[in-house]
Amino acid sequence: MNGSIILNDDEKQEMVEDAKDKKRGEVFNAARYLSQQGSLDDYIDFLSENMVFVRSVPSKKITKNFRL
Repeated sequence: MNGSIILNDDEKQEMVEDAKDKKRGEVFNAARYLSQQGSLDDYIDFLSENMVFVRSVPSKKITKNFRL
């Protein structure tokens, strides 16, 4: 299993209908357009503000392959 959520048939049908709705598509396109208008500084500010929500515990992975 790859960790993806398995959708039931009703949820799949709802997503298909949602994808066919032109108004919803326009809303998503507008949101994508606005999200791409930010600068690198805006992106860094976003990351900095949200670091408190990220778990920063490193995983313990032991490897014996030291090649580059």
